[in-house]
Amino acid sequence: MTTIGLIGSGHIGSTVARLAVDTGHDVVLSHSRGPETLADLVEELGPRARAATAADAAAAGDIVVVTIPLKAYREVPVEPLRGKVVIDTNNYYPQRDGHIAELDDESTTVSELLQAHLPESHVVKALNNIYFDHLATLKRPAGDPERSVLAIAGDDEEAKKQVTALFDDLGYDAYDVGPLAEGWRYQRDTAAYAGLYATGDEWPGTPRQVTPELLKEKLDAAVRYADQ
Repeated sequence: MTTIGLIGSGHIGSTVARLAVDTGHDVVLSHSRGPETLADLVEELGPRARAATAADAAAAGDIVVVTIPLKAYREVPVEPLRGKVVIDTNNYYPQRDGHIAELDDESTTVSELLQAHLPESHVVKALNNIYFDHLATLKRPAGDPERSVLAIAGDDEEAKKQVTALFDDLGYDAYDVGPLAEGWRYQRDTAAYAGLYATGDEWPGTPRQVTPELLKEKLDAAVRYADQ
């Protein structure tokens, strides 16, 4: 089984941790306020979970999930992530993160920023476009006709294979969108963003299955911010 390191243990991070321990993986969680603040979550998750610093979680993980506010991406430790697969769940919210010029002019993407910060890691963009409760609810075993797909994008094919295998364990198929540069197709406020996994007029709505065909339709409908 794989050890999953988590840099950030908020809604998405803790949900990934729960899915991982449920399928026999070990998890090492970290939080900006320190490992001691994760005591209750670690107790809930059981013996396969422990809390650590971000650097220790990065070092311990075979695959590491970065799930923090984008404004803090430069604080992600570089050295312990060299050569590793890094799942980036981040989204750009200018009102929270401050304005980032290269994202405002769309000359790069969120996950390409993290990849530039981690030049010797293998970044895969995923889990940024699904509400945490839907992520917990929609999991299905392999072969289940109601299984959903999750979008992934990355520049390293082997890294995407590893993420695909992990998602299979967690209860999802992966849909390869292409290189990191194509990750904009399921970023904030696109057709393939979080509302894709729900129905209903009131957010967060009722979770719904997302098939490869539905995801492709929404990815193909993506419009750049400048063109909206």
